[in-house]
Amino acid sequence: MPSNEEVFEQVKEALTDALGVDDDEVTPQATLVGDLGAESIDFLDIVFKLEKSFNITIPREELFPDDILATSTYIENGKLNAEGLAKLKQRMPFADLTKFEQDPRIQDFGNMLTVQDLVNYVVTKTA
Repeated sequence: MPSNEEVFEQVKEALTDALGVDDDEVTPQATLVGDLGAESIDFLDIVFKLEKSFNITIPREELFPDDILATSTYIENGKLNAEGLAKLKQRMPFADLTKFEQDPRIQDFGNMLTVQDLVNYVVTKTA
């Protein structure tokens, strides 16, 4: 099982390669979309690189909970309701959703996943 630091270094390598960003831009707090400029097509490349590096399988719904974010049961006025937030927390225990919970606008979700969240996810998958 790789250490957190080893996982971070491999995630960093995957992100710099997939996104064409500099090493120093990939910090644990950097958001994948807002800070590093990832687009939906980039996530396919990132997932592929992580699966290959760590010999894991990453089901799309684990990192991209579109089924929760697009279900009217969980959305009120463009925001995720309490039931939706609970489902999201259950699905993504590796992600720090604290900031998103304060203003859970669906349109902002894509900008909340950080490099550290990705590292946490890989650590749980390799455990």
